[in-house]
Amino acid sequence: MPTKTSKPAPRKPRTDALRNRERLLEIAKEAFTRHGADASLDDIAKEAGVGPGTLYRHFPTRDDLICAVYQSEVEKLAAAERRFSETKPPVDALRAWMLLFVDYIAAKHIIAPALNSMVGGPSKLYECSRGLIEGAINSLVKRAVESGDIRKDIVPFDLLRALIGVANVATTPDWQQSAKRLVDILITGSRPAR
Repeated sequence: MPTKTSKPAPRKPRTDALRNRERLLEIAKEAFTRHGADASLDDIAKEAGVGPGTLYRHFPTRDDLICAVYQSEVEKLAAAERRFSETKPPVDALRAWMLLFVDYIAAKHIIAPALNSMVGGPSKLYECSRGLIEGAINSLVKRAVESGDIRKDIVPFDLLRALIGVANVATTPDWQQSAKRLVDILITGSRPAR
């Protein structure tokens, strides 16, 4: 009678490997911001203090690196929702996360040309990120509604649509400041009538 062979548990990445990966993502984000999708991968590796082999071991293709940079930004947003919910009153957590969302929109605008250069385009990547973003805003608004800080009729995604709208009609370099002021307007307008 044959016996099942169990696969060994996958090894956890070494600390230095995780540090290298995170450094590569940060440097790549900056490089794609400055140079677009054609940023030199060798220069990214060099600036991160690793060899090209390390970069390609983590990100075998340019598309893999571009996707990872974008996904990293989305994951930071999701992690911030949890952190803010644990450390701030509900309406303050919502405000802080919305301000961070403005920075995310800016990063998305910066990396959009690189994302658009991917084979097949970025639509699948955007679809995956939408769930994380919606989950975060839904959770924050629910908490703020339950605390009585926000009206019950507020549709969470409408808050994000307003911020995205400001970004999409941005014609000046200071659109981020305008969007951040809009966060306070949205929070004030979402409060229950007293």
